[in-house]
Amino acid sequence: MKKKQTVVVGVTSGIAAYKILDLITLLKKDANVVVVMTKSASRMISKEEFEEASGNKVYIDLFEENFDYKKVLESRQVDHIRIADMADVVVVAPATANILGKMSYGIADDFLTTMLLATQAQIVIFPSMNVHMWQHPAVVENIAQLKKQGIVVVDPAKGALACGYEGKGRLPEVQEMHKEITQLLNKKTFLQGKKIIVTSGGTNEYIDGVRFIGNRSSGKMGVAIAEACFLQGADVLLIRSKTSVSSRYDIGQIVFETADELLHILKKEIKKYDVLFQAAAVSDFSIDDKHSKKIDSKKNIILKLSPREKIITQIKTWYPKIMLIAFKAVWGGSEKKRIKEAMEKLQESNVDAVVVNDVSKKDRGFWSDENEVIIVKKDTTKKKISLRSKREVAEELVSFLFSL
Repeated sequence: MKKKQTVVVGVTSGIAAYKILDLITLLKKDANVVVVMTKSASRMISKEEFEEASGNKVYIDLFEENFDYKKVLESRQVDHIRIADMADVVVVAPATANILGKMSYGIADDFLTTMLLATQAQIVIFPSMNVHMWQHPAVVENIAQLKKQGIVVVDPAKGALACGYEGKGRLPEVQEMHKEITQLLNKKTFLQGKKIIVTSGGTNEYIDGVRFIGNRSSGKMGVAIAEACFLQGADVLLIRSKTSVSSRYDIGQIVFETADELLHILKKEIKKYDVLFQAAAVSDFSIDDKHSKKIDSKKNIILKLSPREKIITQIKTWYPKIMLIAFKAVWGGSEKKRIKEAMEKLQESNVDAVVVNDVSKKDRGFWSDENEVIIVKKDTTKKKISLRSKREVAEELVSFLFSL
């Protein structure tokens, strides 16, 4: 029988701490749950409630009343290190502004913060606070630092807050938190050994020293694919545009801005990898007669655009062995028409699969959190993934392409 994994849940004194009792109930179905609380949290909800929910002792104090350093030296066991070592995933929820600051700067002044420094497990945090606190520059900076450390940060939800404000700061629903944690627990190894590049976001083509022509790509689909591959054990490089979203996971990344920069990066990196998802929205045009300075806004100007050679058609000439997946955005039309355009893309670009989606609808594609796609492989096998979250689309897409 497979041994249960262990989730260590760190509870801080956010008002939403009561929700973590329900989260523990869900987690206990598949995992051993150990709770660590801050002293402030224990003043809001008793540790006995969490002990009853988890079935395990709750840890609060580094030095309990019966602490004896001689026993520690004899047994060579320290509780916060033992808990840190037994964790498969560490959760901090709700994560207050206070704990974010401590984690960011490596402050270890209680059981929870000391355990967090000691663990080698993946840490995922669910911040929850007043909307103005969430937007404070210090909190923004701390979040950025935690992401650099490889900590998974799940943004709070929008809605009515306990303080009476409306905005971003709510703890996500328990079911959503459970799904995030379960994904990390269930990180698989189907793609272990595979080296995968995913490009995401849109390119900018400069008109003058300050202005550019761009497109509406957010990079959300590309990031979702990078994360899906990462969670299947692949070694992933995310090449994303400067203005696109970043990953919540510890995925290597290179940032680009123009199509020429993307081309240069790919040409340099491509031979180190097995698979390329070319999900970035690359400009089809370059601008002739670019101005190095700012153009006088009082004058009329005429822009001349020239078609640029598509990066996707050059990939296989650089490295024929690469498995290449192209993305095609279409505007309206029937499903039959989208499949036809995908087939044409397969031929003209010498790719192994094409993912096509309709970008004419507001509820999917650009900047939306949802998408609907049709995948056509080189062997003409097809799969339609109906409208759902981009994360779910990415999971199905990866499974289909690699026959998982």
